[in-house]
Parts: sequence; structure tokens; C-alpha cells
Amino acid sequence: MDLFVAIFAGTVIAATPLIFAALGELVVEKSGVLNLGVEGMMLMGAAFAFWAVIAGLPMPVAILAGGLAGAAASLLFGVLALTFLTNQYAAGLALAIFGSGVSAFLGRNFGSAPIDALKRIQVPVLSDIPVIGPMVFRFDPMVYFAIACFLVITWFLYRTKAGLILRTVGESPETAHAIGFPVIRIRYLAVLFGGLMAGLGGAYLSVAYTPLWVENMTAGKGWIALALVVFATWRPLRVLLGAWLFGGMTILQLQGQALGIAVPSELLSALPYLATIAVLVIISQNRQMLAQHFPASLAKPFRPAS
Repeated sequence: MDLFVAIFAGTVIAATPLIFAALGELVVEKSGVLNLGVEGMMLMGAAFAFWAVIAGLPMPVAILAGGLAGAAASLLFGVLALTFLTNQYAAGLALAIFGSGVSAFLGRNFGSAPIDALKRIQVPVLSDIPVIGPMVFRFDPMVYFAIACFLVITWFLYRTKAGLILRTVGESPETAHAIGFPVIRIRYLAVLFGGLMAGLGGAYLSVAYTPLWVENMTAGKGWIALALVVFATWRPLRVLLGAWLFGGMTILQLQGQALGIAVPSELLSALPYLATIAVLVIISQNRQMLAQHFPASLAKPFRPAS
């Protein structure tokens, strides 16, 4: 039972940065924009949050700094893709490379000393309940905030007029523009929100999940977040479940190494990425399910008629 509780808690924690990044990218893609720079935005969020902590700023301010760094990076993408109408695939890949370089540059002087990680919440009485306490009431605030973001985003997309407008822009920007909605402004806001969420995911990695600076510490999690959106067929609940699935794969490979399972460590480390490829192959076979929630104008540039 102790092992099960440890795996469950580890899964939830490992999934948290994926939840932030994938939910943010989901909103971006719902607006009809494809930003492949999630990895770069997460790295910038991680670097700026870590820098803020070692500079002596409070932890909430450091996490906010990480989120704002991701949003600032996404603004660069927005200018290229939405204002100058450059190819969204190329602009996103450029952002991923740019973010990696900026984070490596900032991290040169961080050193290898760990920082004080984000503290976990201890709920009186409830945290001491056997099994349930460690599984529900002993996480840090960002874990609960990620769940809250999932609930708010789901409500926003499917229960509000603004969410309907966002989805309309993603389906047919020409129709939305003809009705009178500011398509480019809406897409800019979606892109900024996606960058903010990716930055928060990166900040969580550097100040809570692994409170020690390591260059390229995201280790491909930004690309997994992109794959999660497709895996989830652009549905928030499936994003949450998919993040937990891939978080579980990460924890299982760590537990496997700790238990000394006679499998090469490199193969165990590759499990989350192999799972990503396998899931995408399976999902791609069902084109009807993919098309059901696929934003029709995804990655297609739009210029308002003058």
C-alpha cells in the first residue's frame, strides 16, 4: 500500500507541469493557432522562476515571473505568426530553439546548489488519514492550482459566451470576423494565455518538482504536452487524464530503476516517450474521432479584409 500511495502521489506531481502546458496549448489551438514552441516557453519559465528564487524573491513571485516569461516568449511568436503571418510551424520551432538558448544563457551562473522547494500543504487532521491523506491532502499549492485551471478552462470553453467565440474563431475566423469579432485580438490573448501556462509549467519544474537547475531540464515535456492535446482530441478532461497517464509512466520508470528491475535504464527512461509515440499512432488510426473536435482553421493564417 505504501508503494501504491508513493506511485500515485508521484504520478500527480509529475503530471502537473504537463497539465499546465497542455491546457494552455489546448486553448491556443482552440483559437486556430498552432504554437510548437511549448518546450522553449517552459524552459524560459523554469529559468526565470529559478533566477527569482535565488535572487531572494518570494516563491509566489518567482512562479509568477516564470509564467510571465512564458507569456513574453509567446508574444514573440504572436507577432511573427499573427501580425506578419509567418509560417506557424517555423515560428513555433524557432521559439523552442530560442527558449532553449535563453534558458541556457541565464542558467550559466545558477550553479548546482539546490533551492528550497515549494512547500507542500499539510491539512490538519485530513492529511493524517491513512491512505487518503497522502493521496489527496499532501500536495503543494501548484498541484491544486493545476486542477483548478482544468475546471476553469473547461467551464470557460463550454459554458461561456467568450469560450464559444474562441471556438468559433478556431473553426472559421472569416465567419467570426464577418460577425464583428476581433479575430486577431482573440488569437493574441489565447497565445499569451498559452505562454503563461507553459511558463507556469516550467516554473513548477524548477522550483517544486526538481528544485535544482539543470540545463534543458524540461527533457521533452513541452513536446509531450503538444502530443497530449492531440491525444486528448482537444478535450480538457482527456488532457488531464493523459497527463496523469504520462506522469504515471515517468514514475514507473523511476520506481523500476529504484527496484533494480533487470531492464536497461535507458529503456526505462524512454518509456514516457515510447508511450507518447504509441498513443499517437493509435489515435491517428481513428480519423473520425480526430476530426470531431479538430479546430478547422488550425495553423491557417488569417488576415482581416481591409
